Amino acid sequence: MASHLDVLTIGRVGVDLYPLQDNVPLKDVQSFSKSLGGSPTNVAIAAARHGHRTAVITRTGPDGFGEFVHEELGRFGVSDRFVSAVPGLLTPLAFCENYPPDNFPLQFYRLPTAPDLVIRPEELDLDAIADAGIFWSTVTGLSAEPSRTAHFAAWQARARRTHTILDLDYREVFWDDKATASEQVRAALPHVTVAIGNKEECEVAVGETEPRRAAEALLDAGVQIAIVKQGPKGVLGMTADEIVEVPPTPVTPVNGLGAGDSFGGAFCHGLLEGWDLEKILRFANGAGALVATRRECSTAMPTTDEVWTLLKEVDQ
Repeated sequence: MASHLDVLTIGRVGVDLYPLQDNVPLKDVQSFSKSLGGSPTNVAIAAARHGHRTAVITRTGPDGFGEFVHEELGRFGVSDRFVSAVPGLLTPLAFCENYPPDNFPLQFYRLPTAPDLVIRPEELDLDAIADAGIFWSTVTGLSAEPSRTAHFAAWQARARRTHTILDLDYREVFWDDKATASEQVRAALPHVTVAIGNKEECEVAVGETEPRRAAEALLDAGVQIAIVKQGPKGVLGMTADEIVEVPPTPVTPVNGLGAGDSFGGAFCHGLLEGWDLEKILRFANGAGALVATRRECSTAMPTTDEVWTLLKEVDQ
């Protein structure tokens, strides 16, 4: 892989175990499918599916699942050069329950801590971070040290270069309390140029759930592009010069997990292609909708042609 990366992500990785039986509690599930997971890892995979050079900065355990992470990244065309093992810790697992169309509980196994929270600032390739076309991080990386310090070191090296993205992906289970999460996200926002989140995540970030007020608050916090996902109402994008609202792409969900990561990889594709905001959001919505029709996440990430085919079908 060439030294320059189109998309470099940092943060969570693990192995997802999806039930092959729907509408069954976890205790009664008899069989699972196994796939690579973790939001920023999935975003790197999704962007690679659109033809981009991608890599992820993360850590695993020195175990068989860690080996699986490396093998799967290679299979998806994502560089694993920034992936290393942490002695004494295990590669995280995530078990899902599947209650279509809109209930997909997750059970995370990340104790006593996850290797991806042991990303250390002194181990970062700051030149690669500064040089990448897009640098993508998530709120989960701020939930514990030394990952928190590593993220701020990465942003310092990045120096608010265009397309420094923070996914507001707030998951209560990863935090001691909501107030700490809000404090850390608000400290992070001045260092990034794009923020993406749903209404509940925007409340953690800026104290607002109404989409336009949330987007305005994100812009006031220093970002250049604010994206607020509105569920069945679609997605809103706002810059200093425009407001764009795009309706959802109608599909019948099989598993909603991973749709946001597919949205993220497609969003990165649109930015790198130089599309206008409306086209980016329409394409990203379609990419997210396609993954929602598939059981897994990483293996479900669509190609560019698949997204456009779906959007053409919807428009007919």
